[in-house]
Parts: sequence; C-alpha cells; structure tokens
Amino acid sequence: MSILSRPYFHDEAAAFEHVESILWPQGPVCPHCGNMDKHYKLTGVRTKPSKKNPEGIERHGLYKCAECKKQFTVRIGTIFEESHLPLHKWLQAIHLVCSSKKGISANQLHRVLEVTLKTAWFLGHRIREAMRSDDFTPLGGAGQTVEADETYIGRLAGVPVSPGSAHKNMVLTLVERGGRARSFHIDSATVARVIPIVRENIAKESQLMTDEALHYRRVGKEFTMHGRVEHGAKEYGRKEYRLEGDTVTDVNINTNTVEGYYSIFKRGMKGVYQHCAEHHLHRYLAEFDFRYSNRIACGVDDTARALLALTGVKGRRLTYRRVG
Repeated sequence: MSILSRPYFHDEAAAFEHVESILWPQGPVCPHCGNMDKHYKLTGVRTKPSKKNPEGIERHGLYKCAECKKQFTVRIGTIFEESHLPLHKWLQAIHLVCSSKKGISANQLHRVLEVTLKTAWFLGHRIREAMRSDDFTPLGGAGQTVEADETYIGRLAGVPVSPGSAHKNMVLTLVERGGRARSFHIDSATVARVIPIVRENIAKESQLMTDEALHYRRVGKEFTMHGRVEHGAKEYGRKEYRLEGDTVTDVNINTNTVEGYYSIFKRGMKGVYQHCAEHHLHRYLAEFDFRYSNRIACGVDDTARALLALTGVKGRRLTYRRVG
C-alpha cells in the first residue's frame, strides 16, 4: 500500500488526529495559558455560511480550555496558524517536500495540490521554516572527519550578470562524513567571516578537511588534523598514513563529501527552483541541510523525514509580510 493512501492525507479529521498525536503526545495543551489538565472538545461547530458553502464548513480539532475559556486547535502557534488550506493538504505538501531529493517547485505544488501559485509559494517557505534546525552542537568529534568548503549560487538582486563570481551569493557548508550538514550564507570568504563559523560549529577533536584556501591554514592547527587538497594542482584526493601509538591508520584527504552535497544543492537550485532571492537563501539552505542530514544513508526514510519536519512546525510562525 502506498504511503499516500494513508487516511491523514485525504481526511481532515484524520489529519488533525495525526498532527495532535505528534505535537500533543501527552494530550491537548492550551496555547493561550499552557493548561494541560482539562479541556472540552467542541463538535459540530461550523464556519460562517458563504455562497460557496451555504452550510459552512465543519471545524475539526476544536477545543475549549477550562481555565482561560478560550478556544484553540493544534494549528495555533505553528506554521499552520491562520492558514485557510486544509490540514490534510498541508501534510501532503510536507511529504512532497521531504521526499523530493532536489526539492519541489512552487509551480509543481500548485498543480499537485490544486492551490493557487501564491499559496504554493508561501506554503513552501513555511515548510522550509519548519525544517530549520535548532541543533547547534558542534559537528564531528573524536575520530570523526568534517569537510568545509564554499560555493557560489545565483547572483545578488539588482546587480548585472557578469562572467565572474564576484556578484554571486556565497555559501559556506560544513559536512560530517556520514552525518550532518550545516550551511551558511556569507558575504565573502574572508578569515573574519569564515573562521568564527568553523570554530563555533566543528568540535576541536575532529579531523578538518578543506581545499587549499589560505583562510583555513591558521584555524586548521586548532583541530586534531588538517588535511588540505590542492585543487589548483588538479589534486582531488590522496591517502596519508598516520602513526597513533602502535597503530598505523590511513586517512583519506579529500573534500568529496561536501562537493557531493553541493552537487545536489546546485541541481535543486538551478534545475528545480531556478531563482532564489538573496533574503530567502537561508531557508533553501535549511531545506537542503535537513534532507541531507536526515537521508536514507543515515537510516531516515521519507516517512520518518516527514515526521521530523512535522515536529518542527511548533513556534515557527511565518507571516506573508515577513517572508515576502
């Protein structure tokens, strides 16, 4: 049976039950006063009649708090708040974004979900906000390797296209081999901009792998090992042997993992999204970081990835004015 045949993708009541089971594992919580003890579930409540719906639409998942006497649903305080889109369509959209390796465009969401293009565009940005990680623990650790590299994507708004890379947006990415990815939109690849990010986000016990860029030379001495590949000399990887006690270990010196991340990222940005305004780039980076850090090689399939994104909807309110 296909995952898309599950009830919560098609039935609004089942969608509310599914979201409530994830966001309220201990039972309903009033978002107005925080009361967890006593609530009343309101049934049979409908929206105001309209020409399109003369009898109104039934409101699912509606509760009333016994303490503050206010009504609430699981949507409040999440990316779903004040959205007119049915919750089951939200769940369809989250699954589509999480299961598409290179992303899914607003035009595609617009066609698949049968919503307006404006709704689909806003929908995508709110889902990316839910994918944003709050985990700031350093990458790597003892016996682990972290690769760092920069790339250029798109171009700055209002700046003419030039054959060089000076007017493009720069991205710095740190990738654990076999683990997580963390990307940053930076102004320039200078020591003042790159080094603080490397120091704050990589554990000192890690092995650091970079290219020959000069800004990594000094900070590389702060880690267990700093391996550098000379891309300018057409070197893309080599093997070194290190003596640790009585044991000889071989170390792969390359940045192939972070280059692999960039290959997926660029194919998505150029082939699927095609255009990204500079002030939205951080959300697209969060999307690609999320999918990479929760990929099948790490034991996370499409269903589990969508559930992880769903747990991130809390406290991620994003209005159209803020995203625009």
